[in-house]
Amino acid sequence: MNNILFSRVGYVYLPVVDIDKSIEWYRDILGLELKSKFNDRGTNIAVFHFRELNKVALLLVETTDSLKAEYLRNGKPFPVVAINCPDIEYTYNTLKSKGVEVGELITLGKGEAKYFYFKDIEGNRLEAAWSIWD
Repeated sequence: MNNILFSRVGYVYLPVVDIDKSIEWYRDILGLELKSKFNDRGTNIAVFHFRELNKVALLLVETTDSLKAEYLRNGKPFPVVAINCPDIEYTYNTLKSKGVEVGELITLGKGEAKYFYFKDIEGNRLEAAWSIWD
């Protein structure tokens, strides 16, 4: 028996109103793999995995509430999820070409990290990120 309480973040929940449209968007636009769709206590949930093993799963949770996955950081909307990209310029250009609402590609420091914000089909604010530490 070990004394470790937690090993890693297991999954992240994102609220959606139309789970079927959102499933198509995450599969077709972001290229994520749908592992399962099920009903839990009257709510539809879709489980997406990234291609690499042992990564955090992304769960879409259908709700009738009009919520977005973001909070305010110094008065400006800020995402609750950052998704790592091995080639952020490729990701940026691909999402733009698919009509996704993307913000400016930002470089931090001397190029040690880059990121941009984008929105999913439901308006959830997400971050695409790359850094030399990943």
